[in-house]
Amino acid sequence: MGSLPIETFQPLDPDVLVKESRAVVDFIANYYRDIERYPVRSQVEPEYLSKRLPDQAPIFPQPIQTILDDIHDDIFPGLTHWQSPNFYAYFQANASTAGFLGEMLCSGLNVVGFNWIASPAATELESIVMDWMGKMLKLPSSFLFSGGQGGGGVLHGSTCEAVVCTLAAARDSALTKMGGDGITKLVVYASDQTHSTVQKASKLIGIPPSNFRAIPTSAASDYALTPDSVRSSMEADIAKGLVPLYLCATIGTTAVGAVDPLLELGKVANEYGVWYHIDAAYAGSSGICPEFRHYLDGVELADSFSLNPHKWFLTNMDCCCLWVKSPSSLVDALCSNPEYLKNKASDAKTVVDYKDWQIALSRRFRAMKLWVVIRRYGMANLMEHIRSDVAMAEHFERLVAMDRRFEVVVPRKFALVCFRLKPRFQGDDPSELNRRLLEAVNSSGQAFMTHAVVARMFVVRFAIGATLTEMRHVEATWKLIQAKADGLLLNGSCEKISSSNGLFSL
Repeated sequence: MGSLPIETFQPLDPDVLVKESRAVVDFIANYYRDIERYPVRSQVEPEYLSKRLPDQAPIFPQPIQTILDDIHDDIFPGLTHWQSPNFYAYFQANASTAGFLGEMLCSGLNVVGFNWIASPAATELESIVMDWMGKMLKLPSSFLFSGGQGGGGVLHGSTCEAVVCTLAAARDSALTKMGGDGITKLVVYASDQTHSTVQKASKLIGIPPSNFRAIPTSAASDYALTPDSVRSSMEADIAKGLVPLYLCATIGTTAVGAVDPLLELGKVANEYGVWYHIDAAYAGSSGICPEFRHYLDGVELADSFSLNPHKWFLTNMDCCCLWVKSPSSLVDALCSNPEYLKNKASDAKTVVDYKDWQIALSRRFRAMKLWVVIRRYGMANLMEHIRSDVAMAEHFERLVAMDRRFEVVVPRKFALVCFRLKPRFQGDDPSELNRRLLEAVNSSGQAFMTHAVVARMFVVRFAIGATLTEMRHVEATWKLIQAKADGLLLNGSCEKISSSNGLFSL
């Protein structure tokens, strides 16, 4: 229940802040020191936490050390440890000391910079940092504030928000010409490998679900979206009286890391007059390295471009960069101007009011975090971080190729390797075999991977990118995978032998 307070309540006492923040920093540092001791994937059962915590909030305050002890004892068992060096699931959400310090500053200053006057430095730093990022990626000047062509960038919380906002801008631009009733005719295009957020965003902005096109891909194109398939789909829709609205291309798809041909798709988008968005959430950060910049070729034809520094740029959650060539399109779709927010700077239209570039009114000082990361590490170390992950993925890919029991399913492009264990006997179900392999590895607690299904094929995804991962972790995890495969194949052989002898087999 806590103890009865005997001092005046001061929730923001600087001396207490110093003392208790030190305790929290020490706690987090020790967590990282000990992180390999924890099962990577949480092993708890649903509703475990309600059995450990009280069913009512405390009336009186509790010491920070008591709270930290409870986090260690009760919360840690229910965590999947995303920062573990043996976390290879989904995509990375890598953290760093600079990202943590930037987040501390963001939270500590706690400004709410919805418009320029609410915190001029927050708005102006964001504009500067977005130009820094754009120049690091060698984006066309048409996307930059400093480019003199009207473009610019904004920091969102996630790609989901960026896609919703750009879809809303595209929708309103089209409906201005067609009239409001035309929304039932608008069509959105992506591939069957595009992140599901595009389909979700389409629903949110009022596009009928039947008007979303998930265009099939195949191994022939390494699961990339082809210009011919997009053109054919748009032509078929036009013949039905529908109106192509929005095309999303991807650099590094979720399932297999595929890269769509940006230049060729951009030409199709321009030909049909649709909004062209490029989702580079995962792999876009690699564009700061000269050897990966070619994957961005064709970005000059896009209307908008987004990537997530909280994935592969050492920037703690959350942080998504969105650049647009025509910010006025966003503002027209998202602007609100109530009386209580009016001020001279905004009325004069001489400043950026980021509230009109996003869904919510309130916004965090994310620019502080990204600014600290870029300054603290510099381009040289950020490039080294990406190259190191790619080198480890290349090594893992070679290890898979050397074991004839396995196969690499999709050629690796970044730090994601998709592979599977080949069935040993004719008639074996390869999907079931690989499901069992994946669960055997994950349930061990020693590593965590996830899967994808491509061309009806169940594949295991090995996504490298946790900040603490080293080559020794990659090699140890491969040995773990091989050991689990040994067990599965041995058991499968015994079952086959028993079955052939007419014996009961499980």
